[in-house]
Amino acid sequence: MKKEIALKVKSKFVNKYKSGYPLIFKEAMMNVQALEEEGTIVKLVSERNQFIAKGYYGKQNKGYGWILSQKENEPIDQSFFERKIKKALQLRKKFFDSTETTAFRVFNGEGDGIGGLTIEYFAGYYLINWYSKGIYHFREEIIQSLQNLVEYKAIYQKKRFDTKGQYIEEDDFVTGERGQFPIVVKENGIHFAVYLNESAMVGVFLDQREVRRTIRDKYVKGKSVLNTFSYTGAFSVAAALGGASKTTSVDLANRSLNKTIEQFSLNEIDYEAQDIIVEDVFNYFKYAVRKQLKFDMVILDPPSFARSKKYVFSAEKDYKNLLKEAITITENNGIIVASTNCSSFGMGKFKGFIETAFKETGEKYKILEEFSLPSDFRTIKEFPEGNYLKVAFIKKLG
Repeated sequence: MKKEIALKVKSKFVNKYKSGYPLIFKEAMMNVQALEEEGTIVKLVSERNQFIAKGYYGKQNKGYGWILSQKENEPIDQSFFERKIKKALQLRKKFFDSTETTAFRVFNGEGDGIGGLTIEYFAGYYLINWYSKGIYHFREEIIQSLQNLVEYKAIYQKKRFDTKGQYIEEDDFVTGERGQFPIVVKENGIHFAVYLNESAMVGVFLDQREVRRTIRDKYVKGKSVLNTFSYTGAFSVAAALGGASKTTSVDLANRSLNKTIEQFSLNEIDYEAQDIIVEDVFNYFKYAVRKQLKFDMVILDPPSFARSKKYVFSAEKDYKNLLKEAITITENNGIIVASTNCSSFGMGKFKGFIETAFKETGEKYKILEEFSLPSDFRTIKEFPEGNYLKVAFIKKLG
């Protein structure tokens, strides 16, 4: 049996937990110092020792662990994890049945009932992401559950619980037959190269699936497209397949050049007809203004936090200024696709950044469409910060 510790919840937070809030956070607890070993089962109780819920202790950037059950006598064992994963798999049936999309999320943390754990599917391969030593403590039960429920070519894992919240570099292979990388997956008919054995990122962000489809199908025919913070160029590939006259991809990372060439080539697009630029996005904006470059579409999908030699970018502080730079180089009646995965503010505040940026540049705008997470990235209403993705298609009115 795994050890259990009682955590006392301050009275003002009791109803929050009773109504299903899943994150164990320091400010709500009276005796957080009682927590010692990650992976310990914790029982949340009121100041009068009445049971509220139970979960596990696992430190990550968001808090101290996650609620797993509101039933006092429910054991947190292998069959518990298997039930949760089975339900999640059933909810993704339409994705498993699709011939056009072979990469998606099959388990989304607290949205599927186990915070700190995600599982993704890539054309027969499964990837488990562990976000704390606490959830990794249950790895045998979770891996066994997955093996009992699915057929797979191989299972890989990413440990994302270094003390600085970084990914721990290692081989990542768990079981099955090692993949020959890249694995080629499909997303709404677009091909992407995926590497489950390199670094924390695999080559494509699955949460932007519907945004890429929308760019390809509705907005880019005959248009010039600038894709900033372009990573492996997935948005650029979608734009080129949608008939964009030209795409320009800009990212600071050296690897982005070869990775973007690879994605274009997989989709039989002549990458030499596209611009792929390895440069700091902020420097590129200045260059574009100097050269009086304008684009019909500018895609802004920066990391929540980024550091380059000259700049430290934080979405919460700096997104408005980034938007102002984009507005300057967007043609009249052009589109800005503004996106952020920062969970510390909601769509309302994000729209406030958009409004302020346009006001300060003296331009008018209209929001045409909005996106949040797709259905495979399940969220729960009790934890709105879990629905972190905010995307707006903004028309700059000429």
